[in-house]
Amino acid sequence: MKWALLSLALVVPAQAEQIAPDRLDSLPGADVVFLGEVHDHAGHHLNQARAITSMKPRALVFEMLTKAQASAAPESWTTAEELAEALNWDGSGWPEFAMYYPIFQAAPDARIYGAAVPRAQARAVFEQPLTAVFAGDAARFGLDHPLPAAEQTARETLQAEAHCNALPADLLPGMVAVQRLRDAELARVAELALRQTGGPVAVITGTGHVRRDWGAPAALARAAPEVTHLTLGQYEIAAPDPALTDFWIVTDAVDRDDPCAAFQ
Repeated sequence: MKWALLSLALVVPAQAEQIAPDRLDSLPGADVVFLGEVHDHAGHHLNQARAITSMKPRALVFEMLTKAQASAAPESWTTAEELAEALNWDGSGWPEFAMYYPIFQAAPDARIYGAAVPRAQARAVFEQPLTAVFAGDAARFGLDHPLPAAEQTARETLQAEAHCNALPADLLPGMVAVQRLRDAELARVAELALRQTGGPVAVITGTGHVRRDWGAPAALARAAPEVTHLTLGQYEIAAPDPALTDFWIVTDAVDRDDPCAAFQ
């Protein structure tokens, strides 16, 4: 019953509110702040940088960087090109580094952490249980049990839609497992960064990972309920109802090619 009540609280945050970018200058304090994004939206990264300028984090956790990449970050840099080269950003598959550079500039003294799940590790969940693949204590982060049937179905539906309904149905459970693995890794590294630096910690990740009901914040709450956290989602055109984040920003959409064209 206690866990059920906590889960309900995570799903319906008391302070849920759509905000304008100027509110990023005065977000409530928290040990860990999850800053969501649409990855190829330059405006979303500027909003993240604005929040970071205000919160002054001691650590930045990136979904886009592996542990090895983050470890290669120099203590100081003078240009975006210099930092991108040190992080081995080019060829990573993420949008161009110029979009993300303002985030680094906003907290140049923050320690950089990587929470990316390497491809080989992500592929392993299609053949092995999550408890065997996750780098941390799987039970602490809720990876030692299957999802409720309704949640599993909802997650598979979202994965199908995210991939333009082009994936074979038998791949969807594995895609959900990869998402759970990534959420748990973001939470694990955020907790590690907090313990090592004292915080606050800013987590840079896709908005899908910052939802309170089953994203990285839920994994962190399960593993370390004493850690305070805040979530910001960013959406194009409209937010889902409910948004499932503490705060959210709605922006115009960027002009991009049809993402489903690759599946045709």
